[in-house]
Amino acid sequence: MALRQCAIYGKGGIGKSTTTQNLVAALAEAQKKVMIVGCDPKSDSTRLILHAKTQNTIMHLAAEAGSVEDLELEEVLKVGFGGIKCVESGGPEPGVGCAGRGVITAINFLEEEGAYEEDLEFVFYDVLGDVVCGGFAMPIRENKAQEIYIVVSGEMMAMYAANNIAKGIVKYASSGGVRLAGLICNSRKVDRESNLIEALAERLGTQMIHFVPRDNIVQHAEIRRMTVIEYDPNCKQADEYRALAQKIINNRKLVVPTPITMDELEELLMEFGVLEEEDESIVGKKKIDEMATAA
Repeated sequence: MALRQCAIYGKGGIGKSTTTQNLVAALAEAQKKVMIVGCDPKSDSTRLILHAKTQNTIMHLAAEAGSVEDLELEEVLKVGFGGIKCVESGGPEPGVGCAGRGVITAINFLEEEGAYEEDLEFVFYDVLGDVVCGGFAMPIRENKAQEIYIVVSGEMMAMYAANNIAKGIVKYASSGGVRLAGLICNSRKVDRESNLIEALAERLGTQMIHFVPRDNIVQHAEIRRMTVIEYDPNCKQADEYRALAQKIINNRKLVVPTPITMDELEELLMEFGVLEEEDESIVGKKKIDEMATAA
């Protein structure tokens, strides 16, 4: 099986790292050989796999050693649950330097040291936030990842970020093989959320590859630094991540997306009543405030 390099993008706080780690745990359970490359200065992309607070990062170890050339692959690559290989790029101290450079340095180091040359079947890049910085866009820009999955919810800003990421994919699709592989809806229990994200996917020319329902067992597992797959393999939520994993294994729908305008995005939200309900709640709150003032 040829190596499939996938990147997970999405709005900050949408649950990319949690989704990625539960997904790769399900892939490992299905006997797939997987590596996670954490592309976030918080270095929290592998903690559930390694049962650790944070993994030592390439940038941190390089600073201690003097340069990245002084590092050995064994120092930065750790193996966790299900044989999953884990690497964290890391970044500079807050407010100092460009964190995106850590992503560039990490991926180049892994390539030079032969991290991809064994029996790997999947590499997942867990990437910070939106596509606004050249460093964080590197998995797209340098054609490192061919499959881009966007974690989204029915909230407006999450959908805005997904559309913005689609624009980034379009920008670099002509110079390489990067393609949008689907939207993963990490539910926030927004009304008609599944239908809304399916409609967004259709507008973008892609698919909602899976709807992940909201379940507190995810947080219970995270507190114990575990994925749901490991913490409670018989629960319904574990089956959701297994379903997502199987859909990704079988996924062949890789497209150049068709981003929409801000006006079109707002029209879509209004069509499903999201903005309308928000407006009504604001009007209702004003009425309550007026009644309280009159009293």
